[in-house]
Amino acid sequence: MLAETVCSAASAAGLGIAVVTAYRKRFLSATRIAAYSLVPVALVMTGVVGWVSGIVFKPSVWAGFGLLGIAWLLFSATRFVERRSEGGTRKERRAAEAAGGEAIAPKASAPSLGAGRRAAQPAPKAKGKSGGAEDFSDIEAILKKHGI
Repeated sequence: MLAETVCSAASAAGLGIAVVTAYRKRFLSATRIAAYSLVPVALVMTGVVGWVSGIVFKPSVWAGFGLLGIAWLLFSATRFVERRSEGGTRKERRAAEAAGGEAIAPKASAPSLGAGRRAAQPAPKAKGKSGGAEDFSDIEAILKKHGI
C-alpha cells in the first residue's frame, strides 16, 4: 500500500513538471518527462510493485541472498586456492627442481629463430655524397615547395 502511494505521488509530481515544461514551450522535453512519469503508475497497475515489495520485505528472501553470497565466496576461495597451488605443493616443486628441472621437450619450449634468419647487417653507405647532405635533400625540397 505504501509503495503504491509513493509511486502515484511520484507520477503526479512528474506530470506537474511536464505541464510546467510544456507551458515554457519545450514540448519535446515535456513529452519525455510525461512518459517517464507514467512508468511508476504503470508498474503499480501491472502488479510489479506489489511483487517487488513482497520480495524486499520478506526475511526469507534476504536469507536466500545471504546464502547466495556465501556460496559465491566459497566458490571464489576455492578458485583462489586452486590457482595458488597449481603445479603441486612446495615440496613437490622443490623435488622436481632438484631432479633436473628440464622440460620434457626442451627444444619445443625454446623460441624458433628460423634457419634462414641472419644477423642484422648494416646498410651500405651511399657513395659520392656525404651522408648528411643526402638526408636533408628531401627536407629542403619540401621547405622550398612551401616557400620557407
